[in-house]
Amino acid sequence: MIGQPGALTKKQLLQQIIRVNQAGEYGAKRIYAGQMAVLKDSPVYKTIKHMAEQEEEHLQYFSGEISKRHVRPTALMPVWHVAGFALGAVTAMIGEKAAMACTVAVEEVIDEHYQEQLAMLDDNESILKEKIEKFRNDELEHRDIGIKNNAKDAIAYPVLHGAVRGATKLAIFLSKRI
Repeated sequence: MIGQPGALTKKQLLQQIIRVNQAGEYGAKRIYAGQMAVLKDSPVYKTIKHMAEQEEEHLQYFSGEISKRHVRPTALMPVWHVAGFALGAVTAMIGEKAAMACTVAVEEVIDEHYQEQLAMLDDNESILKEKIEKFRNDELEHRDIGIKNNAKDAIAYPVLHGAVRGATKLAIFLSKRI
């Protein structure tokens, strides 16, 4: 928190939020790209495409903030480029339900992540807070879409869900710092 010994300054906190959110939205875009590449003939393709389009909107906003505020993006973008696509493609190869399970797990973590950020931001960042809240609602919609599309019926759902949640938390941790 701000004000504690070793804590980030307000400027550093804002830079970290923008950096990690841009990286996360890029990763989400890549996950959906991997899923769409595998499930191009599937009935869920249009649903995944809808979610990917929303992630693109989120990415464009945070990329604009990176530029406008002169924030250093994460150095891990090439890793997220490959890892995101691979996660999407692999879960889609397992099946539609596994792809949706991936979405549920990622979006649950992002909901928690965005809630934490909203609690840290003050009213001087009202536009950023409004965007994060809007994007959080989109992510919750994605989670609900995943559940509605039988994510919890995926093979080994508890294992898959836990692994994707863990990987998402690790990506957030690393993108904040590197």
